[in-house]
Amino acid sequence: MHEIIFYGRGGQGAVTAANILVEAAMYEGLNGQAFPFFGAERRGAPVTAFARVSDKPILKHGMFNTADILVVLDHGLITSGVVGRVRLRKNGVLIVNTPEQGLDLSKIASEGGFKTYAVDATRIAHDLKLVIAGWPVVNTAMLGALVGAVKLASIDNVKKAIINYFGEKAGAVNAQAAERAYSGG
Repeated sequence: MHEIIFYGRGGQGAVTAANILVEAAMYEGLNGQAFPFFGAERRGAPVTAFARVSDKPILKHGMFNTADILVVLDHGLITSGVVGRVRLRKNGVLIVNTPEQGLDLSKIASEGGFKTYAVDATRIAHDLKLVIAGWPVVNTAMLGALVGAVKLASIDNVKKAIINYFGEKAGAVNAQAAERAYSGG
């Protein structure tokens, strides 16, 4: 079983990303669950979404603070200390939306031996005009980066789940964002 945490800010699509990932995994014949954790926050406040994907029935329920994969939709959350509550398992994967390819990401892991990936999902969102109320919506690009790094689902099934979620028109642009991040930007 893979346990994934998405950290973002309200409006970036962390909760939607978790739901789409689970749908894509289910297209692969896997089991999944996704659920958010947030209070009465508004756009811009930190939001956490959790997902589990497994080839067996998932009997666990509820939040977790030790993850196999951590997806950070806003690299500013790393320096604010919000992400510091999460531990990555040994051989875990950290994927961060950042324009800084050389950003030192190792300090937030509780154990060594994890892999880090940086993707400029904000640039991809701006390029494709995936901006709502001035906020770049980076979730679908981050999903592309996630399945590029960890084969939880094929990019085709991620794009299928994106189009199912957003509809044909908005889905096509969001699927393009996922494809760009999957292909390296």
